[in-house]
Amino acid sequence: MSDAGADPQDLADREGSWEVVSSRPLYEGEWVVNLREDVVRRPGHTETHSRTVMEHPGAVVVLAVDDATPGEERVCCLRQYRHAGPGWFVELPAGLRDAAGEDPVDVAVRELREEVELEATDWRPLLTLRPSVGISDEVQEVFLARGLSHVSRGDFELHAEEAEMEVFWAPVEDLLEAALDGRLGTSPVVAALLAYDALRRRGRL
Repeated sequence: MSDAGADPQDLADREGSWEVVSSRPLYEGEWVVNLREDVVRRPGHTETHSRTVMEHPGAVVVLAVDDATPGEERVCCLRQYRHAGPGWFVELPAGLRDAAGEDPVDVAVRELREEVELEATDWRPLLTLRPSVGISDEVQEVFLARGLSHVSRGDFELHAEEAEMEVFWAPVEDLLEAALDGRLGTSPVVAALLAYDALRRRGRL
């Protein structure tokens, strides 16, 4: 292992795959995820290794920030029950990319409207997250939305967990403290807040 510093131009994830010798489905469900088993081979070796992959369509997440004075901004949040948690978690408006080829920002616009009845005039990519690359191919595209105003969700009906979620506004500073204190733990929320704060401090917002 070298202790030399990494080339700043090389600080990026690299796409690619080991040779896949075989692949078979383990579970195909009607809700969100499938499971498959891949048998892979290391480059330059003959032995193989079995790896289970959770196939996920991907998701978008929206950090919707109001137009308050800098330092006093608030974020539109949800508190939603998650059975796998289990528990009620502070989250951001989000949704699945469940239509092939749909632009992620179009999904974000739709989810912001359907979940919290907001629209935005200013959209920008904030982060791309891969929350569990050891087991899942899920990609989360996180957007910053500003220039917010109320809009009706139309005839869209919330159901199951969404029908029970609480919508509220919280100051950015309070959310940051809660994340740093460990009171908030869902990765999109924490990552989005830290990225927003870092960009704000660098004058890049």
